[in-house]
Amino acid sequence: MRPTSLQTGASASAIQHHYDVGNDFYRLWLDPTMNYSCALWENGDTLESAQKRKMEYHAREARTTGVDRVLDVGCGWGGMMLHLIECHEVKHVVGLTLSNAQAEFVAAMSSNQLTVRNEGWEQHKPVKPYDAIISIGAMEHFARLNMSAADRIQNYKSFFERCREVLKPGGWMSLQTFAHGSTRNWNTARHSAATQFLSAEIFPETDPPRLVEVVEAIDSVFELVRLRNDRKHYGLTCRSWLNNLRANKESATKLVGDEVIARYQRYLQLSIVGFETGKLDLYRITLRPIQPRQRRINVIPLEMQPLA
Repeated sequence: MRPTSLQTGASASAIQHHYDVGNDFYRLWLDPTMNYSCALWENGDTLESAQKRKMEYHAREARTTGVDRVLDVGCGWGGMMLHLIECHEVKHVVGLTLSNAQAEFVAAMSSNQLTVRNEGWEQHKPVKPYDAIISIGAMEHFARLNMSAADRIQNYKSFFERCREVLKPGGWMSLQTFAHGSTRNWNTARHSAATQFLSAEIFPETDPPRLVEVVEAIDSVFELVRLRNDRKHYGLTCRSWLNNLRANKESATKLVGDEVIARYQRYLQLSIVGFETGKLDLYRITLRPIQPRQRRINVIPLEMQPLA
């Protein structure tokens, strides 16, 4: 649990404000896997193939092939969960989400190899430890715009400490989050018109991390094994989503109305600019838990050992 003296990140109602707009609405402009996070692009990719490459990347980085149990923190509509079961022979995947619509969507898959829990990582109490953890697009919601730097870092550290607690010895974690970029002053960015719009209209009670906060939060908890900044990949992803939304505007308008469509188009346009200019970054982070220090064993240096 987070310390009670600290503010929490985005509430369930704030998450639902965005993600519960409607599964049919998101289906119109996401790819068939219903991935709502940055894809991993190569030349000649479609949005779907780039999203599948992203899922494969995280499955590989978390060392998931053939394991018994994987935790997906922020499981969305279950695309990563299905990929782990179908492509990596994971025996069981547990997904966490605060979105009612997403939880219902995943539950309808009717697979005895996956379990979706409508709860946050703070409340989750696993029946037994996990072999691996994957978290894609959840960390952005762990802090609010008005939180102090110390409280933000403590929230992130509490998350990482909890992840280490529920991981088996030798387990790995693969994390993806967008973040404030290093090309602009963070305090200035927090008060920009774009940030205020996104916070008020798109992602209430949400403010993404900075890299320095993530690094400080994992200190003495996880070892940072690999770090990628794929911000331009997120620009491409948002552009694909925007094109899909425009192509399906008539159907989308019937579902959610003109005001929502205009809001989402502005959000995607601002995101494209942010990721292309470096005002926003996209981090893919591979982590290995730091094990508690073992008892020291006194060893006599070789040159001091008595001769036989």
